[in-house]
Amino acid sequence: MKLEVGNIQIREIVLGTEEKIVDGVLTINPEKIRELVLSDDRLNDCQIELAKPGDSIRITPVKDVIEPRTKVDFAGGVFPGVINKVNIVGSGRTHVLKGCGVMTVGKIIGFQEGIVDMQGPGAELTPFSKIIEICLVLSPKEDLPTHQYEEAARYAGLKVGEYIGHFGEAVEPDEILTYETLPLLEQIQQYPDLPKVGYVYMLQTQGLLHDTYVYGADAKHIVPTIMYPTEIMDGAIISGNCVSACDKNTTYHHLNNPVIHDLYDKHGKEINFVGVIITNETVYLQDKVRSSDFVAKLTEYLGLDGVIISQEGFGNPDTDLIMNCKKVEEKNIKTVIVTDEYAGRDGASQSLADADKLATAVVTGGNANETIILPKMENVIGQLDYTDVIAGGFDGSLREDGTIEVEIQAITGATNELGFNKMSAKGV
Repeated sequence: MKLEVGNIQIREIVLGTEEKIVDGVLTINPEKIRELVLSDDRLNDCQIELAKPGDSIRITPVKDVIEPRTKVDFAGGVFPGVINKVNIVGSGRTHVLKGCGVMTVGKIIGFQEGIVDMQGPGAELTPFSKIIEICLVLSPKEDLPTHQYEEAARYAGLKVGEYIGHFGEAVEPDEILTYETLPLLEQIQQYPDLPKVGYVYMLQTQGLLHDTYVYGADAKHIVPTIMYPTEIMDGAIISGNCVSACDKNTTYHHLNNPVIHDLYDKHGKEINFVGVIITNETVYLQDKVRSSDFVAKLTEYLGLDGVIISQEGFGNPDTDLIMNCKKVEEKNIKTVIVTDEYAGRDGASQSLADADKLATAVVTGGNANETIILPKMENVIGQLDYTDVIAGGFDGSLREDGTIEVEIQAITGATNELGFNKMSAKGV
């Protein structure tokens, strides 16, 4: 399966009556976007605000981030099975608006929503301070059930991401990148002397606002399966969860998964990147056993020599992570796991809720319990009145002078378990 990605660099976004991209400047019509969002009668209002890198702006509570994109010369559309018909994506040409994102904000859905600062120390911990954010500040109908509000907010972001993405359909991209994975036997024969490497992609699926969707299907009901990497790069997987902001995979993360990009960079040089196995993170032990058994079986079936396993979330999913690692290692397949830590504010506590002696190669995204003081910003997009009760916050987090003291758990993307962050370790 071959995918061409045409990247169109967006340097500036302005609000106006036209809708176009000219020389890297994206013009959007806020009234048309508002009309599109409010076609969902579960939402009462939608305000469109822009936040640019370096602005004295705090955005909170952040729900999801979507990178605008559109399929070119393709019968279907992006985000299949959700806002478009179920068509297999991952091939053909996709145009992507780089340097910007559609961010859903507004009244809190669940306590695990995040903060994005566009300047200051908090901005250094999130990738979303580095791009121009088109913020959809959403207000739900009164007494709307929480799960309905989550779905309405999710659909709003995806619809606007696709709508704006269409403006780039006829624009000549600044660069065109090609990614290809062949059918299995052809792929193995292409580089027979290189180690065969796969990627086990763990998806948050614990229910109760902790869900991820694959071609529109709730992933907690799937058994692990094999996907072309390009399907994931092309919108087959979207976020629908409210897990702790620091290690939540937003839809933007799924579209730009750095593990997949890095494996493609090494493909044909150091490794033979065979494909992706997606799996879920379930609640009950029986389901964890089933899914981890399937993961190990599929890695063996593909004849892999090595596997990277990434996690989403923490606590209960730590068991899924370690079960996957242990069972794959027992197949004599080398593993590297990617996670983050909840080791206490002093870093002295146990980092993961589970462990095994076979988990010998571990990459960490950082300690989510580390605290930070966020300075007061001149402007707030969204609202601050819930700051003391979010995951990572505590009574007194929001101070009278407008500063906020929180664990970095509250910052969207701070310890992301795909490595999509700026945290690092230093030997002493």
